[in-house]
Amino acid sequence: MTAPRRFWPALAAAVAGFGAMAATAGCGGAKVTPDDYASGMPSLSWKACGETASSSGFECATLQVPLDYAKPESRKIGIALVRLPATDKNRRIGSLVFNFGGPGGSGVTTLINAAHAFSTLNTRYDLVSFDPRGVERSSGIRCLSGPQMDQYMSREPSESAGAETKLITEFAQGCERKAGWILPYVGTVNAARDMEALRSALGDPRLNFFGFSYGTHLGAVYATQYPKKVGRMVLDSAVDPSVTMLDMAKTQALGFQKAYEDYLADCTKTRTSCPLGADTAAANATVLRLLDTLARTPGKVGSRTVTEDVARAAITQALYSKLTWPLLTEALDEARKGKFDGLLALADQYAGRQPDGTYSTLQFSLPSVLCVDSTDRPSVAQAEELARRLKKRSPIFAPTAISAGSCSVWPVRGDDAARHVDATGSDPILVVGVTNDPATPYQWAPRLAEQLRTGVLLTLNGEGHGAYGQSQCIDDKVNAFLLEGKVPADGTRCG
Repeated sequence: MTAPRRFWPALAAAVAGFGAMAATAGCGGAKVTPDDYASGMPSLSWKACGETASSSGFECATLQVPLDYAKPESRKIGIALVRLPATDKNRRIGSLVFNFGGPGGSGVTTLINAAHAFSTLNTRYDLVSFDPRGVERSSGIRCLSGPQMDQYMSREPSESAGAETKLITEFAQGCERKAGWILPYVGTVNAARDMEALRSALGDPRLNFFGFSYGTHLGAVYATQYPKKVGRMVLDSAVDPSVTMLDMAKTQALGFQKAYEDYLADCTKTRTSCPLGADTAAANATVLRLLDTLARTPGKVGSRTVTEDVARAAITQALYSKLTWPLLTEALDEARKGKFDGLLALADQYAGRQPDGTYSTLQFSLPSVLCVDSTDRPSVAQAEELARRLKKRSPIFAPTAISAGSCSVWPVRGDDAARHVDATGSDPILVVGVTNDPATPYQWAPRLAEQLRTGVLLTLNGEGHGAYGQSQCIDDKVNAFLLEGKVPADGTRCG
């Protein structure tokens, strides 16, 4: 999942003891589908986006969908869309819809910034993405102000159950005050219904879809609801929707620990000189000393405070990709000398903090979706006990498990519909996993493929979150599947 908040996944990705709202999660049991109102849906009006120079050539539109699919004639919300038309009009296949993860990542912004990575696919597909409901331009959820979020991110997770409960309760109360009207309706089942409405509005007979991290969960739920509407679907860096909150927290803490150890080994074995230490033990000791120092005496960058939690977020962000490992080395080395700008920049990227001090909706929409998607409500005390048990195996990342108790104070009840996937009757779905993915650990990929019943597993032996773009072998097989319909043999490995 994209830059998940502490333990939250992908992908990975990556958050009820007060005034619970009367409304339920709004994603289970509704009998109305997008097809029931599609005939009355206005056609999409595509216009030049005009947001930035980088958006040249992109078109934007808004899709109106029901807030509550059980009441399709009631309040509507707008789903922000972006499209980059296919370059080879004569050989155009249709639209390829993307979700880049989170939950809570902006598909509009991400596609505008990353479309070049999909240029081969763009020859025959219109590349299309969207901000899911509750995200950024689509009635984005915001719970705290920028300064409040600065304080929150510098203290979360707290290793005290009492302090943690206070933190997450204040966060959840802010979400209820500022976005209570949409909180019950942002779950993955409703997002999948929105995708079906999008498919219909685009005029495509089937949905061709490329999902990353949390996007694999969204794709799997769509395939479960509309198996006969599945076209060519790729799910990269797969999420296992059946895991519990505590299992997710444990798996990700250990996954990031493994990535951290691989990073240290890379620094000390393949670099001419690793400034953190001559071997992995020495380098690890350097990092632990730095974190201990920041826990006792936080650093400063201007008026901002760099705590142990901020440094942990920075380390986590850099472990998503091997390409950012050198940045982490530089940031840690500078921090030892009292300069924390590098760590703060990585932590800001992780948190979705903008240069003007505001935050994207990621940190707010992410727990909003995850808590609606599950009835699982482990207590803060249970999460704290898990963190305590993980401390020896994952000293840096064990405290993140405490955030697994966040849904225990969430103001909206959850629903388990999104945790059960079965795409029986669909065309083959390509499920991709990376063996050393810290955010969506590899074991989730074969599990998702099995649960789908129609999943075909493709594996990259490698590091990082996301396989496409890391390996020519992976790219060739994914492109052949999406462009030509060629399904690789189940269990194929690259690297």
